[in-house]
Amino acid sequence: MAELGRLRASIDNMDAALVHLLAERFKITQQVGVLKAAHDLPPADPAREAEQIRRLRALAEDSHLDPEFAEKFLAFIVSEVVRHHEAIRRDHPTDR
Repeated sequence: MAELGRLRASIDNMDAALVHLLAERFKITQQVGVLKAAHDLPPADPAREAEQIRRLRALAEDSHLDPEFAEKFLAFIVSEVVRHHEAIRRDHPTDR
């Protein structure tokens, strides 16, 4: 049972690190959203998203992580980012 506790503590530490990394990622994507709104760029960038999917799937394969899972994870993050970018665009209209 001590081993189970040790493993769970490691999982808890990794979960905390993931949350902090996601928070930092979203701080940066918020800045991207402001720039996109300022330059009248669309909230979504399908070409960039496709490239990110290819890159993340390759990283997942190299790390022995299911590429399908990695793609679903990225899709969820990207959908949140696009939602944030749409809100920024709505809240900060430019002279279009």
